[in-house]
Amino acid sequence: MNWKFWQKKKEEEKKPKSALREWWDAILFAVVAATLIRWLIMEAYTIPTPSMENSLLVGDFLFVSKFHYGTRTPRTPLQIPLTHQKIWFTEIPSYLDWVQLPTYRLPGISHVKREDVVVFNVPGLAENNYMLPRNEWKSYPVDLKTNYIKRCVGIPGDVLEIKNRQLLVNGNPLTPHAGIQFKYHVVSKDQISPRNMEKLGLDPEDYTEYQRTSPDKVEYDMLLTEDKVKEVKALPYIISAELPAAEQSADMRIFANSDKFHWNGDNYGPITIPKEGMTIAINDSTLALYGMVIRDYDFNKDVTIEKGKLTIEGKEVTQYTFKQNYYFMMGDNRDNSLDSRYWGFVPEDHIVGKGFFIWLSLDKYGDFLHKIRWSRFFNLIR
Repeated sequence: MNWKFWQKKKEEEKKPKSALREWWDAILFAVVAATLIRWLIMEAYTIPTPSMENSLLVGDFLFVSKFHYGTRTPRTPLQIPLTHQKIWFTEIPSYLDWVQLPTYRLPGISHVKREDVVVFNVPGLAENNYMLPRNEWKSYPVDLKTNYIKRCVGIPGDVLEIKNRQLLVNGNPLTPHAGIQFKYHVVSKDQISPRNMEKLGLDPEDYTEYQRTSPDKVEYDMLLTEDKVKEVKALPYIISAELPAAEQSADMRIFANSDKFHWNGDNYGPITIPKEGMTIAINDSTLALYGMVIRDYDFNKDVTIEKGKLTIEGKEVTQYTFKQNYYFMMGDNRDNSLDSRYWGFVPEDHIVGKGFFIWLSLDKYGDFLHKIRWSRFFNLIR
């Protein structure tokens, strides 16, 4: 008779995991951990275009903080982890939009301020289908729209205006960031060699060379900061480096372009940036400025705009109150940036995070010994 029947039987020794199972567990843990970190804390991005030069350079790799402004809850849950719009190295969509959830934002430690460098989902349909023919354009969910990075120059409720390139906010000049650059017309006594361009810190995307206008004159357009202009003017072979007169004629590409607003990238506004709770009267002028916002981004259904009238769900509206905040973003490379001047306001639910610091920078024009920009490692983004 077993007198120790009350004692638990000795557990059988567990079989060791196979190598395949151990690899699977490790990969699963890594994917879950990376997905949570990417969603809650920080996400890695790279700079593909020069629109933020000379503050951020093409080839900069940076981390973007999600916790500064508060993490957004996912809107599109049916998505392959660690992807954005497509499965890596393919043209296959990485998500299904069958389920779309409301977006909420977790508490953050800050809010979007003027001069912040911000990553956001660009709102416009055209900007999300850049370089594609119109018949191939695709409408993405908010959290899967293309990521842009720009500097916030206007917050909700601000009155923004650009006069002859000078940016005014609420009637006061906004102090330009040291990295802001414009397109200067430069005249040289002779052709500037690639080596001298490199010494100036200019790559082929920073200048355009024109034909020799006379035996001792070669003309260029150069994208330069204020400090770089002084450096260029000091060179013995430079005749002049001047900022051309600001554009005065209307630009058909500009946001809110209509017969009422003849604006361009150098002369723009004044325009009031929508703020949650702000009420406007509905007329031709306000619909030209805010009609697209009301229709596409402010959580309304069945919106029609016709002959100066706004109809929401079959009812004509003569006054409208905004349901969320909006922001105005501009690139520091002012004459080579498609930004809010051209496609409008950034809704608050499109804000992704704050540019935090650079962890790697690669120069695509650098040779083997100069491919890595060591001086940019771990620079905070300002």
